[in-house]
Amino acid sequence: MFLFGKSLCVALVSMTLAVNAHAQVQDTISKKTPLLTGKDALLLGAFTLGTALVAPIDMQVANRLQDPRAQENRFLHNSATGFRLLGDPGSFVTAVGVYLIGRADGQRRVQALGLHSAESILLAGVLGGGIKMLAGRQRPFVDVKNPYSFQLWRGFSGDQYRSFPSGHTITAFAFASTVTRETQFWWPHSAWYIGTVFYGGASLVGLSRIYNNQHWASDVMGGAAIGTLIGLKVVKYTHSHPDNHIDRELIKSKRASQSQPIPIVFSFHF
Repeated sequence: MFLFGKSLCVALVSMTLAVNAHAQVQDTISKKTPLLTGKDALLLGAFTLGTALVAPIDMQVANRLQDPRAQENRFLHNSATGFRLLGDPGSFVTAVGVYLIGRADGQRRVQALGLHSAESILLAGVLGGGIKMLAGRQRPFVDVKNPYSFQLWRGFSGDQYRSFPSGHTITAFAFASTVTRETQFWWPHSAWYIGTVFYGGASLVGLSRIYNNQHWASDVMGGAAIGTLIGLKVVKYTHSHPDNHIDRELIKSKRASQSQPIPIVFSFHF
């Protein structure tokens, strides 16, 4: 799993660029729709329900993964370390790397992919960090038999009370949702395979945090909700407002001819 995650990051940063002036792909959302819609409410409701359903088994899941046989398993240990690093700082470093590659070559789509991913990660991280401070949930390594220890504002007193939501999971899902949605503008039917890879990787990041006894399962569900929703909203806003200040200042074309649609081919090597 560690090699899988490492290869995924390298493959994304080392994407092959191919110019195709005849491609007819729409890069903007021409129809002005509300930033928040009924579908978003349904998605948020599904995540909230999932978090509520998982919460009662927080202690059982934690105990199962803290079993000495699981903790002494070298493969699981190395995989958890790899996916933890893949989530943070791996996701943000990859996003910045993709942006810089696109900037150096004047490829607008590559720049947008990296920039919007970084924006999603930062915004979701700020929101998640605020909730951590507010919720004041105790991490499982403090007391694995007490999953319901919340206290308002206790997160300010120390990291051991910043369990909910999982920051690594937020980062991983913000990156996954942004990449999946962005690439749909180039390949409308790509969500099935790109989404499977990136959301699957993000889920393993969350699982690694439970294995490392840093988070409860419901922390991971909450982090997945925040990261996914923020990623989708950043993409929706930036593509429905292509003249927004950040994109206008940070996304540049090397040559005027490069304003033609430019698809990107990912080369994954596992």
